[in-house]
Amino acid sequence: MASIAGSALSFARPVKATSANSLSFSPARKGNAFLRMQPVPMRLAVSCAAQKDTVDKVCEIVRKQLALSDGTEVSGASKFAELGADSLDTVEIVMGLEEEFGISVEESSAQTIATVEDAAELIDKLVNEAK
Repeated sequence: MASIAGSALSFARPVKATSANSLSFSPARKGNAFLRMQPVPMRLAVSCAAQKDTVDKVCEIVRKQLALSDGTEVSGASKFAELGADSLDTVEIVMGLEEEFGISVEESSAQTIATVEDAAELIDKLVNEAK
């Protein structure tokens, strides 16, 4: 017997995955039953508040400041700590960003930066305030 509750699916009998899109199981009766699973279109998309060119520049500065290899993935979601940055590296990244964008980041704001996206959003905000 199979039961479906929310997004969970449980079976009383062993289940065999025949492909990525279908499952088959043997119920108590003779014969086979099939359950087809259809891919669901993505309904949630991540949106960046920062401009793409700002995120790209921040990624470039972070890569340079941390001396990351070309194979290391750096994106808006990248956390400085996960890229190997310590507190001194983060201060140097912020100084590099200040120099590149001609802005001044207050210490309280700098302490809230954990990801590339955080930095890019703060930069866009400070640049727009300076106009």
